[in-house]
Formats: sequence, structure tokens, C-alpha cells
Amino acid sequence: MRNPLLTAFALSALLAVPASAQETAAPTAPTALELGASAPMADVPMQGIDGKSLTIAKATGKKGTLVIFTCNACPWVKNWETRIAEVGNAAAKSGIGVIAINPNDPAQNAEDGFDEMKKRAKKLGLRFPYVVDASSDIARAFGATRTPEVFLFDAKGKLVYHGAIDDNARDAKAVEARWLSDAVVAVAAGKPVGESKTKALGCTIKFRKTAS
Repeated sequence: MRNPLLTAFALSALLAVPASAQETAAPTAPTALELGASAPMADVPMQGIDGKSLTIAKATGKKGTLVIFTCNACPWVKNWETRIAEVGNAAAKSGIGVIAINPNDPAQNAEDGFDEMKKRAKKLGLRFPYVVDASSDIARAFGATRTPEVFLFDAKGKLVYHGAIDDNARDAKAVEARWLSDAVVAVAAGKPVGESKTKALGCTIKFRKTAS
């Protein structure tokens, strides 16, 4: 049976961005990481906007880890970006490691370039790392297909939440289900997550070409 809340969310969110950004996943989209799985490619270094190299393993927190696939250019990300910053900063403060990863190829959109990442992080007041997935292979390993798309792991390193930020990309004041925020609070308290999986809506990831 379809969840009526998710159906309504999909319809309302679809109206929140221009038609040009209402993309569908590619037929060859990777398989999403299963709940209970550990973070893949956790030891692969990525360049952060501070110029330092960072891995998901090094970003891991004592109470859990939040991995956010995001970018600079996507209208969906822009609609959610303030909330992403707020939830991410709160998660970091509560003992959950947070890492935002840009998997997009800037050759497809210059706004997704490194300098723009620095500007966006400063504008939003991000208090967690923002790094580049230089091959898009980490996004592929997670099975991520959208920006934004989040993966939250508990203190044991097991995936306990995957999906969207909340149920209204368009209007923060109209949000009724704060999926990510609620999941972060639960993980920080060492409690089970209520809603563990939702549909990630957003622009399709602009994957870099794989080596031939």
C-alpha cells in the first residue's frame, strides 16, 4: 500500500522546482545502500573546501555519521539548503559526524565547481566538512542518484535512515514530517529511528564519466 504522506510529498515537492530540474533517475541508476549496511568506500580520501583531505571514516562521530550528497546548482538543494545546514550543524553538535559530499561533474555545470562550494559553505555557515567526490564513485557505491540525498548511520556504523530532508521542499513553514531531523535526534539519543526510509527527490546526480 502506498504511503499517502509520501505521495502528497512527491506531488508538492515536484511543484517546488522548475520543470527543467524535474528529472528522473537514469535507467542505469545504481542500487541504493540497504538499511543496516555500513558506509562503502569509507577510507577513500576526498578534498575538502579547507584544502585538507578527508574520508568518511575520519568524519565518523561517536554517536553516528550523517552523509549528505549535495551540490551547489540544483534548485531542490537550494530550496532545502538552509534546513540542511541547520540539521547538519545540530547533528555535529550532538556528537554525530557529518560530511557533505558533492558528486557532480562541474564540467556539466560550472556552479558545481570547487570555488562555488567554498562560497556556499560560507554563506550557509556550515560547521561540517564539504568535500568533492572527484570520480563520483562514492556516490555510485552508496547508490545515491539525487541531490540532496542523505544517509544516516548509527553509533555501530549501520544505516538507519536514507532519503529526503523533510516532506516539503518548497515551504519550510509547511513541513509536517521532519524525517532527517527526527532521525538525527533519535540516533544522538541512541534510540531507534521511526521513519527509516523515504523517497529522495531532487536533481539527478551529474556523474563524472567512468574510466574506460
